[in-house]
Amino acid sequence: METLILSGRETSKSIRNKLKEEISELPWTPQLAVILVGNDPASAVYVRNKEKGCAAVGIRAKDVKLSENITPEELRKIIVELDSDPDVDGILLQLPLPEHLDEKDFLPLISYKKDVDGFHPVNQGKLFMGENSLFSCTPNGIIQILKHYNIRMSGKHAVVVGRSNIVGKPMAGLLLREDATVTVCHSKTTDLEKHVRRADILVVAAGKRNLINPIWIQLDTVVIDVGMHRLENGKVGGDLDTEALIGRVAALTPVPGGVGPMTITMLLHNTVKASIENRR
Repeated sequence: METLILSGRETSKSIRNKLKEEISELPWTPQLAVILVGNDPASAVYVRNKEKGCAAVGIRAKDVKLSENITPEELRKIIVELDSDPDVDGILLQLPLPEHLDEKDFLPLISYKKDVDGFHPVNQGKLFMGENSLFSCTPNGIIQILKHYNIRMSGKHAVVVGRSNIVGKPMAGLLLREDATVTVCHSKTTDLEKHVRRADILVVAAGKRNLINPIWIQLDTVVIDVGMHRLENGKVGGDLDTEALIGRVAALTPVPGGVGPMTITMLLHNTVKASIENRR
């Protein structure tokens, strides 16, 4: 059988083009404040990519780079000032923070209206209450990929492997909003194979390579791989063995080029959404 490749790059391009048009019609320029504490190389790359994404669609990026030795009091003051600034529409605190700073002390300082990561308890609560809010970027990006390729979710059995606050839990909530029947599996789930075999849509966000045997996955399943691992050959792969699935499943997201490109795109989407709602 032929496997449909669900390209996050193509979906991202489509959404960004729409964002550019939407921003061009606004009488103001949306602004995202990006806070980077310290000199973690991976974080610096992520921040640069986010700032490039902002520039590509017409969002102003306010670059807030802070010393690794900043005190909790100083960081708290900076976040509160940004949150009260009417010209700042969204705030992103890049994680992880240096060891002497606990993210739980700072993320709540970002009001839910400017929480473009979708992590705030109010936004998480609105998600499960069926209300409009700023949704977590990676899970919402997955929903947009499925919609871009006209993959039906209503009435389908979706199995999510992973229960993190960043992906697994909000993924389940978003799939429920699309009228899917959702099963969430995790490290304590017994007989994982049984659940995987029943999936019409399988979202794997376990963070562990090859946890799932490809032969467990049925031929007509749509597979979403959220994992990202550096393989022994130097290439990047996901939680699943993609090559073993091509020709066996209905559709799948590649790694790289699948879910990854959508995370920043949905961050840009949330910034524009927050800007419009906050400045009404």
